[in-house]
Amino acid sequence: QVQLEESGGGSVQAGGTLRLSCTASGDLRSSVYVGWFRQAPGKEREGVAFISTQSAVTWYGNSVKGRFTITLDNAKSTLYLQISNLKPEDTAVYYCAADEGKPLKFNLFNSKNYKYWGQGTQVTVSS
Repeated sequence: QVQLEESGGGSVQAGGTLRLSCTASGDLRSSVYVGWFRQAPGKEREGVAFISTQSAVTWYGNSVKGRFTITLDNAKSTLYLQISNLKPEDTAVYYCAADEGKPLKFNLFNSKNYKYWGQGTQVTVSS
């Protein structure tokens, strides 16, 4: 069982930068893929960035490529999401997620793959 806890959200102006952190209670290498989702009011949860715990290969959603960077510190069991050039449309609750170490049944960006979730951290971007 892995417990995840996000931190680092806040209110920033457009063009600003934030770094979100997700600390795990266990070893994230027990998962194959870990990543970040976000959910804006009235919208579905959206996968934005993922990383392989084994190879550190990363994947990004089209809406965030070039502005979001996901990294993983296995020694600290901590996942990061650096967000630069923030836009008002980035406003959402951001969640970290980890799979249970089994082959994925769905596309990497599908939330159904992920068993473990944090409680979320709010990011609000003003124009």
